[in-house]
Amino acid sequence: MSTALVIENDPTDDLRRLGDWLTEAGLGITVLRPYAGDELPESLERFAALVVLGGDQSAYPDAAGAPGAPWFPAVEALFRKAVRHRVPTLGVCLGGQLLARAHGGQVERSPSGPEIGPGLVGKRDSADTDPLFKWVPLLPDVIQWHRDEITELPLNATLLAASSRYPHQAFRIGDRAWGLQFHIECDAEMMADWTRSGAADLAELGYDAEAVVLAVAEILPDVEEVWQPFAARFAALALGELPDAGLPTTLPLLGH
Repeated sequence: MSTALVIENDPTDDLRRLGDWLTEAGLGITVLRPYAGDELPESLERFAALVVLGGDQSAYPDAAGAPGAPWFPAVEALFRKAVRHRVPTLGVCLGGQLLARAHGGQVERSPSGPEIGPGLVGKRDSADTDPLFKWVPLLPDVIQWHRDEITELPLNATLLAASSRYPHQAFRIGDRAWGLQFHIECDAEMMADWTRSGAADLAELGYDAEAVVLAVAEILPDVEEVWQPFAARFAALALGELPDAGLPTTLPLLGH
């Protein structure tokens, strides 16, 4: 069975529903947990896809130049190899931020404040020809939980979705690597765990933790309706079974 390498950056953010969707679509999964001592491979030769999940760390170094986690340089190196070798790749929240940084993008603490709970993002016109995003509705439901943002996309990135406060919600690098600022893997239990561990911060920001959990639980069917087919198409791409996976090419003008 073709297998995706999944890098779990934080024990509180596992594959959850996304893992179910990928395996249901026929893609095997190998999960590595570097925070627990798992060693990351130097190459992706044995894998059909790469998925990097979220976490509480920052994608950018601290004031002394230390990375947000000791293994982040290795993750960024794998992202660069994945793009170079056209390995289907998905970065979720922190994972999307690391994908951006690996290719020259900028990630910072957002001056707009955190984004928490259910939300909507808007597709950009460029998504209409994207192998995964072209089937996503114009204003898909998503789940948000982040305080950092991608302030500058890499020069070679294609913006696929935006919102009024956070303009870089989804993007693609090359033709096989996608970054998402939002979460699609969460379920109500995961959100309840996050609100418990972040209760003090939520209260300081004026959020009602119970209301956040209930609001997320209410939109989970809508999230699944959009992002389960998205995950299935990603799996099909990794398995070589996506019939319309190619991006359109522009023919050069005569004389050029």
